[in-house]
Amino acid sequence: MYQTLLTDLQDGTLVVTINRPDKLNALNKDVIEELGKVVDEIYNNPEIKSAILTGAGEKAFVAGADISEFISLDAAGGAALAKKGQDNVFDKIENSPKPIVAAVNGFALGGGCELAMSCHFRLASENAKFGQPEVNLGLIPGYGGTQRLTQLIGKGKSMELMMTADMIGADEAKALGLVNHVAPLAELLGKTKEILQKIHTKAPVAVAKVIACVNDAAKGEKDGFANEIKRFGECFTTEDMKEGTGAFLEKRKAIFKGK
Repeated sequence: MYQTLLTDLQDGTLVVTINRPDKLNALNKDVIEELGKVVDEIYNNPEIKSAILTGAGEKAFVAGADISEFISLDAAGGAALAKKGQDNVFDKIENSPKPIVAAVNGFALGGGCELAMSCHFRLASENAKFGQPEVNLGLIPGYGGTQRLTQLIGKGKSMELMMTADMIGADEAKALGLVNHVAPLAELLGKTKEILQKIHTKAPVAVAKVIACVNDAAKGEKDGFANEIKRFGECFTTEDMKEGTGAFLEKRKAIFKGK
């Protein structure tokens, strides 16, 4: 179905593997286009409850963008490339009502770091390396990197990383709050799936509203508190809320239907 991606749906979790290991899974036009399609599938397929993004092989998650595609672009072309990627892939991942988590299995540089950051949270293998080295090319991050890195790790450190083009390892990424967990490479997908299986037992409508509210907070949305109040109220009209509160009072396990 896809030329540059492998997909595997098990237990409600779709594992999406960017599959260009010979190119360290670099993002080119085809990958961006297919990622846009797979994210649409995540949104629209009721069998998919969550998704994991990862890279093929043991070296790289996504080692960057395909620089050869940049050479012929002017200002308008560069801006159009960034806008298309942000609109069709990165923002769509961030705003997905279903959890999309990055399992970073090696280099996540440039567009790869940006792809991981657009996910709701990240796990990393012990050999993972993160960085935004665009200044080495006379560029800046264009897929949301300047905004999301700052949201995740703060102004001072993101300034330093983006101006020096330095890479950081998995442990430092965890200490900075860029990743939630570090695992041996062999255990990375299992650990990620385990967290998502736990999320699957919660109320899907509420999970989607958590995503929306936390995204508001990360962006400094001025109506964040008002939006939370509104969404809290909306939960009261759901079958899941009645099931969840009923199960709590009856001391039984809730069975949510996502309605």
